Amino acid sequence: MNDQIIEELFRLQDKKYRDFQTKLLPTVDPCTVIGVRTPDLRKYAGQLAKDEEVSTFLNDLPHRYFDENQLHAFIISGIKDFDKCLKETERFLPFVDNWATCDQMSPKIFRKHKAELVDSIKRWIRSDETYTVRFGIGMLMEHFLDEDFDTGYPEMVARVRSEEYYVNMMIAWYFATALAKQYETVLPYIEDRRLDKWTHNKTISKAVDSYRISAEQKEYLKSLRLK
Repeated sequence: MNDQIIEELFRLQDKKYRDFQTKLLPTVDPCTVIGVRTPDLRKYAGQLAKDEEVSTFLNDLPHRYFDENQLHAFIISGIKDFDKCLKETERFLPFVDNWATCDQMSPKIFRKHKAELVDSIKRWIRSDETYTVRFGIGMLMEHFLDEDFDTGYPEMVARVRSEEYYVNMMIAWYFATALAKQYETVLPYIEDRRLDKWTHNKTISKAVDSYRISAEQKEYLKSLRLK
């Protein structure tokens, strides 16, 4: 099955898109990028998910190609059984090596099992793996900034300290989104300089670009930039 999947990915290849993609993926070897567009990958993932032999592909880690990782992420995202989905997510995360695969893996079933998801998120955020941490913070941002928000969640993110660009960028993205949704609660993290300088300033830049934050709030946030 794995050889058939690779053959199909090359059949779907768009070389111009491949050349564009490689510029956006500095952590990925350009030779491993086939260049399949995301809608085609999602469609193919949906087809494979119905195949009883799909586990053969999911068990074949690490994959050779970036597009295989993308396909893997989309298959996981569509698994409807929470326990199975979580198990496959846990197994795949150590092999995620780029921001695109990390960010595009978004299991739909997680929305219905938020209480059970929290413990896993806490574990992911404490990981030594760059993209496991990024994924954990991303799940907090996606599922726990609205009715399921808890003041302990931004505290968890604020405690993360990393030299990794893709971790710090996700922290900034989280806090900028949190400012848009939970402004009064999250603002003290910026006022009290709870983040490192780069992440602090990047958070403000992202927040200022948001249409969900008022002009008055943006002006105040600008005044909190660190020189």
